[in-house]
Amino acid sequence: MDRHIRFDALRNVRDLGGYATEDGLRVRPRLLYRADGLGKLDRAAPDWDRFLALGIGTVIDLRHGWEAERQGRIPEHPSFTYHNLSIEHRPYDQPALGPEVDPGPYLAERYLEVAEDGTKEIRAALELIRDAAVSGTPLVFHCASGKDRTGELAALVLTLLGVPEPTVVEDFTLTELATPMLLADWRARNGGRTPRWPGYGRAPAAVMRLFLAALRQKYGSVEAYVTDALELDASALAATLRAHLLEPAPATRPPLSFRRAVPADAPLLVRLRDSAALWQLARGIDQWKPGEKDEAHFRTRMREGEVWLAYAGEHLAGAWELWWDDPDAWGPRPADAGYIHRLMTAPHTAPPGTGRRLLAEAESRITATGRPYARLDCLTTNPRLRAYYETAGYTATGEHPAKPNPTGTPYAVTLLEKRLA
Repeated sequence: MDRHIRFDALRNVRDLGGYATEDGLRVRPRLLYRADGLGKLDRAAPDWDRFLALGIGTVIDLRHGWEAERQGRIPEHPSFTYHNLSIEHRPYDQPALGPEVDPGPYLAERYLEVAEDGTKEIRAALELIRDAAVSGTPLVFHCASGKDRTGELAALVLTLLGVPEPTVVEDFTLTELATPMLLADWRARNGGRTPRWPGYGRAPAAVMRLFLAALRQKYGSVEAYVTDALELDASALAATLRAHLLEPAPATRPPLSFRRAVPADAPLLVRLRDSAALWQLARGIDQWKPGEKDEAHFRTRMREGEVWLAYAGEHLAGAWELWWDDPDAWGPRPADAGYIHRLMTAPHTAPPGTGRRLLAEAESRITATGRPYARLDCLTTNPRLRAYYETAGYTATGEHPAKPNPTGTPYAVTLLEKRLA
């Protein structure tokens, strides 16, 4: 479920494997990684063994040379080669920006500058990625936070592989899961101060969406940029990358298993919900926001109702909450229903049909208590989700125009109900 690979000192190391392409293939796992500053690795710390276990053969450092000197570069090791390719030619000080600066257009403009200034270095990076792919050797590229320069190169590679734009945008936004730690590290380096710019460490979907739109407007497509600006044969490069970095999607998946969540699972549930929220936002679905539900929320739901986890083999596939009343949405009711909330699946890794299986399992749990109805609600502005529930046998019974929202303004929801056998 979680693309982030856990390290003690590194915050934003991720495997790009597992993303689906437009034609139904997927990026092979454990071959292409993106990361924040690998200079934080220490040969004497457990992180070093964790890094070497990835089998990395090529390290691309996208930072300025002076950054590598000041912040440190990855320790040398005979198992990999190191390349410093500074794709950014016009440095800028993000923490010092004013609060009036909108991250979306501002960073998109900086990314376009990088694409235009750093053609020599970006070309060299893509050639190194191509060569590593042909040899079957894992490669990692990184900058300081693993967000901007790293995110730009990741977007180019994923697009050449045929990954659809919403997924490319989503991959960029996953840095949001690391933002609190990136901010904490900045404060620790700067005497406890807070960056002046609220956008520091943030990766909103608008940044990547605007950058890709600007690249298309100027060059026609990512492929045309690679051909015209980088002077590479984009068709040949894409064909080589696809031949060595893609594989068929799994033909079979492990069966789902279910267990009731315990308080120790609260961090996992927060991570799953935030990942699902970023998946939605990357696709223009303005429903969930990262950070809206904390660990205390899920512990409360465990105490006052039930929270369930679904696994496909050893991997988390989804979760849901089960309430035994919901007066905010449905008003006072007799104890005749279970109320399903926060039905969520792990993006890209949950087996097909997981959402429907979670619904069926929740309904079976409600039936086991003797309650004849399953109830849920969805945003009135999300007709696609309403249609999904209706195909699962739910019927709209009305609307609540202003459901209370503990973290914001009230919102309108459609109420749906299903009579259980």
